[in-house]
Amino acid sequence: MDGKNSLESSKPMTVYVWDMDETLILLKSLLDGTYAEAFNGSKDKRKGIEIGKQWENHILQVCDEHFFYEEIEDYNEPYLDALNEYDDGRDLSKYNFHNDGFGFPYDDWNKRKMAYRHRAIQEKYSQGLYKILDQQTVKNWNDMYNLTDSYTDGWLSSAHALLKQTLKRTKCQNINVLVTSGSLIPSLAKCLLYQLDDVIPANNVYSSWEVGKLRCFSWIKERFASENVRFCVIGDGNEECEAAQTMGWPFIRIDHRPISPYRFPGLTMKSVLSYIDVAYESSDANVEETIESLFLLSKEKDDVYLEGHSLLKQNTETQSCLSGP
Repeated sequence: MDGKNSLESSKPMTVYVWDMDETLILLKSLLDGTYAEAFNGSKDKRKGIEIGKQWENHILQVCDEHFFYEEIEDYNEPYLDALNEYDDGRDLSKYNFHNDGFGFPYDDWNKRKMAYRHRAIQEKYSQGLYKILDQQTVKNWNDMYNLTDSYTDGWLSSAHALLKQTLKRTKCQNINVLVTSGSLIPSLAKCLLYQLDDVIPANNVYSSWEVGKLRCFSWIKERFASENVRFCVIGDGNEECEAAQTMGWPFIRIDHRPISPYRFPGLTMKSVLSYIDVAYESSDANVEETIESLFLLSKEKDDVYLEGHSLLKQNTETQSCLSGP
């Protein structure tokens, strides 16, 4: 990493560490039909599967046509800045990526070429898809987004709205970070296609594909840690739950079932902040013990959700890493 961010302001900071698939977006549960099945027949399962397939095509198209994916698919890095030491700052405006000989072996020379590609991808990400796609493709993409949002009762737009709310709070600095189990380049394409690029910058996207989520969380802590920072993990999987527990960070489990309050729409800034406040309510020395108590208490229950009134001192729910929806 490049080292810690310089946190010049005395304002407190909250770093929201988000999972992507089945948290900020829905894709796997559309493709395998589990999203529709949770609604007991009120959702058209075949329509959801078709929507998922169309998203797969959009993602691959952006990866292959704009993000060099056919060339770099086998060379996944955990984040775009991972190869910064190899980038000599060369002007890439006239650089011929198709003829530079990138490939095996993945030595220092080829890592420099990969660093160039990462820099080009980051520039395209900052421009947004409206600048790199033709008018008809943009229309198809927007139609696909709206169709998906309608089918999922506003999941995509509600998730985006919550991320925007995190950044609008004036009493503290807030950062949105994405840690996904998918490989890096398709994850960046998803951020663009699902319209998350205005709330999650490219250098805040991490791929745990090879290194695991705990390693990514450690990098994030090293990057942002200060006396005034708090962390909160929001996701649907056991890996991020267990990694959050190891780090001593609060974890909110997303569940796409319609009965769950931890879904989109449903999850609110108020409930997120309440949960974080409870987790960090004790002195810093007791935060880890408080988080561990929350997880241990939830593991003793058969239900995924638990109201811990006595421990939490208010109506707050916590989820078990070992329990599933």
